[in-house]
Amino acid sequence: MRAEDALEVVLRPYVTEKTFDLLERQNKIVFLVNGKASKNKIKQAVETLYDVKVQSVNTSITITGKKAYVRLAPESLASDLASKLGLV
Repeated sequence: MRAEDALEVVLRPYVTEKTFDLLERQNKIVFLVNGKASKNKIKQAVETLYDVKVQSVNTSITITGKKAYVRLAPESLASDLASKLGLV
């Protein structure tokens, strides 16, 4: 996937107290994503943009938009990605 296409899928990180807890305990990071994006497209986009290995993706549609709960593989730490994105 090209970086331009990936930027259309992943809009921005989503940070709350709950998502920060997921970051520390379950190695998950949460993103707001395009409402039409599939789990496979989200996985490819995150791997392309942030150079990490994704283990799984769960999504939910809320008032704020579509959220993607991305669990990173054990060799990729969500806390490292969060600090690279300036969230920590």
